[in-house]
Amino acid sequence: MRILKVGIASYSDMKARTIAIARGKLKPRPGDPKVWFPSAESLVKVLSDKNRMLLGTIRSAEPQSLAELAELTGRKTSNLSRTLRTMERYGIVTLERQRRGRVIARVPYQSVTVDLSLQTARLR
Repeated sequence: MRILKVGIASYSDMKARTIAIARGKLKPRPGDPKVWFPSAESLVKVLSDKNRMLLGTIRSAEPQSLAELAELTGRKTSNLSRTLRTMERYGIVTLERQRRGRVIARVPYQSVTVDLSLQTARLR
């Protein structure tokens, strides 16, 4: 079973982490998150109940176009396109671009786990 592990870290924390990795001061562990969200709020938006249902529909029905996915979900193609591009940026879905502009959405994971450190949380 493929599991996507996501973490939550502020932009400054992620920048510091990236610099530390580049300088060799930090070596990412195999269990570290592969995808990072800047806040819990952004994670909740992307993985809302409605969007998790969308991901489930993509996994189970394997639609062959955004038009077919729109028909299955009752959502507008433009809305789906925007939502799926956001999910693609976070690595939650892959979008296969076909000839004639057709796009096929795929969900390569069965589940998502969240790594949320309470140590780095700061009030702003």
